[in-house]
Amino acid sequence: MYTQALDLPGQMPHLSEAKVPASAAEDALQADFDARIDADRKIEPKDWMPAAYRKTLIRQISQHAHSEVVGMLPEGNWITRAPTLKRKAILLAKVQDEGGHGLYLYSAAETLGVTREELVAALLSGKAKYSSIFNYPTLSWADMGVIGWLVDGAAIMNQIPLCRCSYGPYARAMIRICKEESFHQRQGYDALLAMMGGTPEQKAMVQDAVNRWWWPVLMMFGPSDSDSVNSAQTMRWGNQAHIER
Repeated sequence: MYTQALDLPGQMPHLSEAKVPASAAEDALQADFDARIDADRKIEPKDWMPAAYRKTLIRQISQHAHSEVVGMLPEGNWITRAPTLKRKAILLAKVQDEGGHGLYLYSAAETLGVTREELVAALLSGKAKYSSIFNYPTLSWADMGVIGWLVDGAAIMNQIPLCRCSYGPYARAMIRICKEESFHQRQGYDALLAMMGGTPEQKAMVQDAVNRWWWPVLMMFGPSDSDSVNSAQTMRWGNQAHIER
């Protein structure tokens, strides 16, 4: 995913007010849940799950959805300024894909008992976060290529493990998203390759874009797992893979 922050929507009243089951019954449900996780079986929306698991998934999936939607903005700004009709059509398709990714993920989050209105309200109020990579300015057409090649490339590395995450709706959404992100990465590489075969000015434009985006892209991988307050439990639940950094 576009990992940089996971502390988003805040407490959802209808989740925090759920009745707490009797201790023995809760222990049995927890044991069954742990067994499903250990057996690498998917957790589905109607299955019992710990409140912390549900809340963590809402934060994770909604942050991912917000990042997909906000990620449309810097690229959408360049649709009318693409250098050729071919590049315009490719970028238009890419932006449309990102909007679709956001919809897939909002739908997955809704299966956890939160409404889309709550998620969007949290984003607009500033309670929810999205990847800060999309706050950087896109100063030239070469930035569109770098976003596709490097930003989407880093996102793919973070997202492929999520195709095997423990929550069924999220895992299934990620399979399609990763396939489409592969196209996004390839078109970015192709755009930069064309520019590197062009004029000295075009080559300089590519180098400038790579220089500006390189460190922000590296930050997409987030802190070391040992420095994260969420990683250990999230990996235990199967919703985050350990990536050597």
